[in-house]
Amino acid sequence: MFSQGGLSLEQAPPLSVVLRFFLTASIFGILLGLFLLSNNFNLLTLSNYSTQIITVHILSLGIMASFMLGALFQMLPVIAGVVIKAPLKKVTIVHGLFLLGILTQLTAFSYQAFPLLYLLSALYLGSGLLYAITLMLKELFKVKIHSSSSQGIIFALLAFILTIFLGSYLLLVEGGFLSGSIFSQVKELHYSLALFGWVALLIVSVSFQVIEMFYVTPKYPSIISNYLTFTIFTLLIIKSLALLFDYALPFLMTAISILFLLYATITLDRLNQRKRPTSDATVWFWRLGMGLLTVSMTITLLHTFLYVEERLLHISYLSFIGFGLSIVLAMVYKIVPFLTWFHLSNQGYMKAPMMHDVIHPKKAKIHFYIHIAMLLVWIIIPQLTVLGSLLIITSFGWLFYNLVFAIKKYTYTQKYTERIEW
Repeated sequence: MFSQGGLSLEQAPPLSVVLRFFLTASIFGILLGLFLLSNNFNLLTLSNYSTQIITVHILSLGIMASFMLGALFQMLPVIAGVVIKAPLKKVTIVHGLFLLGILTQLTAFSYQAFPLLYLLSALYLGSGLLYAITLMLKELFKVKIHSSSSQGIIFALLAFILTIFLGSYLLLVEGGFLSGSIFSQVKELHYSLALFGWVALLIVSVSFQVIEMFYVTPKYPSIISNYLTFTIFTLLIIKSLALLFDYALPFLMTAISILFLLYATITLDRLNQRKRPTSDATVWFWRLGMGLLTVSMTITLLHTFLYVEERLLHISYLSFIGFGLSIVLAMVYKIVPFLTWFHLSNQGYMKAPMMHDVIHPKKAKIHFYIHIAMLLVWIIIPQLTVLGSLLIITSFGWLFYNLVFAIKKYTYTQKYTERIEW
C-alpha cells in the first residue's frame, strides 16, 4: 500500500472521478458568461424571473455543486478515511443523472409551457444528488470517532438533503403538480439552507483540516472546531421550522451572521500565522473569500436591525457567491496538482511531473487577478454588463484550460514515461 500524508492509493478515487466535476463546473461557468452576454444582463439587476432563476441555478448547481461534489469525493478519504467502493461506476451514475437533471431544469425554466420538464428535472436531480449523498453518509456513519471536519461534513450533507427536497417541492409547484400553499416560505428556506447549510457549512468543515494541513497554521480553537458547525446547523433548523409555522425570529439570523463573522476573523488570523509565508495564490483566494464573507455577513447583520437598501442586499448576495467561488478555486488549485502527481508517482512513474509542472503557481496567480477583476465588476460597477460577462467567460475559460493541461500532463506521462514495476 502506497501512502502519502495519510492517503493511500487504494483510498484515493481515480483522477477522473474528481476532474469530471471540476470540468463540469468550468464549462457551466463559461455557459453562464455566454448566457449573460447574449442577453445583456448583469448579476446585480437581473431583469425578469426566468433570467434570475436560470442564473441562480447555473451558479448554485452547475458551478458550485459540481465543484463541491468533486472536492468531497477527493477529501473524504483524507479527512475521514472514508472509502467508497467501485467509485468510478457509482460516480458515473451520479454525474450522469446530475447533468441530465441540470439541463432538464434549465430547459424547464426557459420553456415554461412544458410542465413535464419540471417533474423530470426533480426526478433526475433528486435521484442523482441523493444517491451521491447516500454514498457519502453511509460511509461517514461507519466512522467511530469523528474529527471536527467529518462531523461538520455530515451536517452540511444533511442540509443539502433538505435543500434537495425543498427544491423538488418548488419544481413540482412550478410544474403545476402541487398547489404551492407554502411556496414563498419553502423558497426562502431552500435558498437559506443551500447557502448557509450546504455551501458555507461544507467550506467551514473542510477548512478546519485543510487550513492547518495545506498552510501549516495553528489549529482552530477547539470550541470553534468542535461546536461551530453543530450550532449553525441547529440554528438553521430552528429558523426553518419557525418560518414554516409563520414565526419571525430575526435574532436567529443575527446569531448565524455573528458566528460566520467570528469564523472568518479566526481563519484570517490563522492564515497570518502560517509557518510557510511564501507567495501562494491559493492563500490569496482564501483571504479574499474570508473578506467577502465578512462583507456579506456584516450587511446581513445590519439588515436585522436597520433598513438596508435593495442594492446593498444584492451586494451581500454577490459577496457571498464570491466567497464560495474564491474558496473552491483555492481548493481546486491545491487538489488537482497534488492528485496528478500523487497518482502518477504511486503508479511507478519516476519522472512524474512535480505539482508546479501540472499547474504552475503563476497560472493560479493569473486566475486570481482575473477572478478579483470579475468580482469588482459584479459588485461595484455591474452596469458594465459586457465586461462582466466577458470576465466570467475568461475566468472559467482559464480554469478549463488549466484543467485540460493537467489532464494532458497525466495522459502524456502514462503514455511516454517509463514505469517501474513494484
